[in-house]
Amino acid sequence: MVATRPPGTAAPKPKERARRPLTLRQRENRAGLAYLSPTLIVVLVVVVIPIVWTIMLAFQRIRLINIRQASVFGDYTLRNLELVLGSPGFWSSLWTTLVYTIGSTALSILFGLVAALALRGRFRGRTFVRASVLLPYVAPVVSVTFVWEILLSPQFGLANDWGTRFFGWDRPIDFLGQREYALSIFGWQVDVPLALFTVIAFEAWRYFPFAFLFLLARLQAVPGELEEAALVDGAAPTQSFRHILLPQLGPVIALLTVLRFIMTFNKFDDVYLLTGGGAGTEVVSIRVYEFLTARFDIGAASAQALVLAAGLIVLLAIYLRFLAPRVEES
Repeated sequence: MVATRPPGTAAPKPKERARRPLTLRQRENRAGLAYLSPTLIVVLVVVVIPIVWTIMLAFQRIRLINIRQASVFGDYTLRNLELVLGSPGFWSSLWTTLVYTIGSTALSILFGLVAALALRGRFRGRTFVRASVLLPYVAPVVSVTFVWEILLSPQFGLANDWGTRFFGWDRPIDFLGQREYALSIFGWQVDVPLALFTVIAFEAWRYFPFAFLFLLARLQAVPGELEEAALVDGAAPTQSFRHILLPQLGPVIALLTVLRFIMTFNKFDDVYLLTGGGAGTEVVSIRVYEFLTARFDIGAASAQALVLAAGLIVLLAIYLRFLAPRVEES
């Protein structure tokens, strides 16, 4: 006989397959994704989306009045890059940026190295002195630039007062407003870019504590037996520094050079607060600000920022290609 199903009754459901328990590797992968997801979201919102948006604006003729017309499917063009690269003063500002960046980076690392060597030993009040060295770096930029403007003021600045009293200056010097200053060196008249050199000096003074922290930490890790052995062998302090300490500091100095170069190449606030970009101190970042605020040309400002980023990428590629392998080997 064939079994029949009573009318109106549903067919029996097949047995559901029992879910296999997750393996340890799968649980670890899910936990890792859960821990990384907040960071990925923050990076996406804060870094990736603004970069993509800037690239889109750089290739569209967008001004403040028609900013709502900017979209992914807008009219792309190279006119912004042509405007930026062909605008008066672009190449001179790029040269100024390179001089400002290289000078500030080199001096800040040099001052940090001198301070680290001077304060590495034990003496009374060492903690207080080391903490005081960090003051230029941790102080608000508005306050320290205001102090420098007061000190260097040609009307009532302390630097000009001491210069006319003790150093025989004929007249006060406008350190932040004078583009060039005729300086006599061994009978030769040399025009020094005074305002630019003053801004470089300020940048080196403000950020040498950053290098000081890195270099001091590395000096503290150098075994004292190496210097003691060199002293016993009759090595002079300069020889000990050249053959023992400097090779130990080489990788740290290379890393500091890259970090400070990137930070200084994009620097805007220090230069703008001191000189406003005048007197031969107009760097590329100030030109981006002027395109955005004076001309309300958002597309050109984005293109200018893109050119700035391209220069940094090229310099970083050179570092990774030639310098980074040597640092890893050392």
